Amino acid sequence: MHILKTSLVAACVVALLAGCETTDMKMGSSEAKTVATGSAGGATSANENSQLEKCPSALGTVSLIENEQAGWYTILRNEYRLPPTANLLRLMIQQSNCFIVVERSAAGMNAMSRERALMNSGEMRQGSNFGKGQVVSSDYGLSPEVIFNQNTGGAAASIGGLFGNAGRVLGAVAGSTATREASVMLTMIDNRSSVQVAASEGSASKTDWGGMGALFGGSGGGAAGAYNSTPQGKVIAAAFMDAYNGMVRAVRNYRAQTVQGQGLGGGGKLGVDGGAAPSQTSAPGAAAASMSLKSAQERLNKLGYDAGVADGSMGRKTVAALNAFQKDRRISQTGRLDAATIQELAK
Repeated sequence: MHILKTSLVAACVVALLAGCETTDMKMGSSEAKTVATGSAGGATSANENSQLEKCPSALGTVSLIENEQAGWYTILRNEYRLPPTANLLRLMIQQSNCFIVVERSAAGMNAMSRERALMNSGEMRQGSNFGKGQVVSSDYGLSPEVIFNQNTGGAAASIGGLFGNAGRVLGAVAGSTATREASVMLTMIDNRSSVQVAASEGSASKTDWGGMGALFGGSGGGAAGAYNSTPQGKVIAAAFMDAYNGMVRAVRNYRAQTVQGQGLGGGGKLGVDGGAAPSQTSAPGAAAASMSLKSAQERLNKLGYDAGVADGSMGRKTVAALNAFQKDRRISQTGRLDAATIQELAK
């Protein structure tokens, strides 16, 4: 009976080794990828994951905000030796075309400052155009967080107990089986108002069956590399894609939260005894955001800028008056009734 068991184990080993071979280097190997695949350039993407949610047009600009002091971030960088999650999210976000990523990392901002310092020093070529007023604002800030991260071992003890001494090999196989799980959160805030506009949770799990090396015994071919073939980083990447997809599905049908009868931050509905009554709030210039051209002409004429007859038509006098007003207020001279000009006219 002992000889039969030994023969069966030996047969399994031979079968495993029969498939071993040295393969050529593979570029773009699917075994080495996470769920975030492919590339992005502008609004175009290539070879992206088919499960990634997309938008027909961008909803605004976004910057990534990572809490580098958080415990999960320390584990991610020091224990798992993984790069910042922002690198992964940048690819997903651009491929989805739901938001346009703007640089706000310390390294990126230092690089931009360095180029401007070179421009100011006179070392750059004429026409390099690194002047002020070109950096795009970040409409939203996206914060990632890993809230749960776990490896759970296999059922080696129970299997070994069921089969006795003969179950040691099976127990060794099951003992190196691991289920990896990750749960993450994404939160998005509006940078102008500080209001949270979206939040989502994502999760992923994967079971590795990697104990076949135990068949070689203590002095055999070495331990199996289950963790090398499916590292924790791949599970975290899948969890973040799950969370991002959930957020995209929510914001595609976005409807702003409101406090009925007042603006945000005006006191709220949950009043207290003796407290001040809620008040109506609004952002500066919000009431004038829809100023008509006729109203602007009337305002310009009142301020001493000759905009001609206030008839709502953009004539030469109106363009000249707008240019003069913009110059005096030190805003961009566009000759148009843009948002910055409306805000100044409303003061």
